[in-house]
Amino acid sequence: MLLQFLPLVALVVLFYFLMIRPQQRRMKQHQAMLSALKRNDVVVLSSGMIGKIVRVEDKEVGVEIATGVTVKVVKTMISDVRARGEPAPANDSKA
Repeated sequence: MLLQFLPLVALVVLFYFLMIRPQQRRMKQHQAMLSALKRNDVVVLSSGMIGKIVRVEDKEVGVEIATGVTVKVVKTMISDVRARGEPAPANDSKA
């Protein structure tokens, strides 16, 4: 009887290590990133918009998406924080 359940147990363990554990790790990294947000961080929203943080609150942040245009965004909708000093790609094809 134990031999019949062994493949099922192996599938559950495999599913845990391939699906659940990496997702939990990504969630922890995302939460740590959100808790470290500060003014003047350049962020990428889940919609693809890029802006600069001008105000940080508990669950929301104020993001300046253009000069003089500030929108309130829920913190969980921030997908990435760009590092300061990140080199911008060149627009010309000079070698």
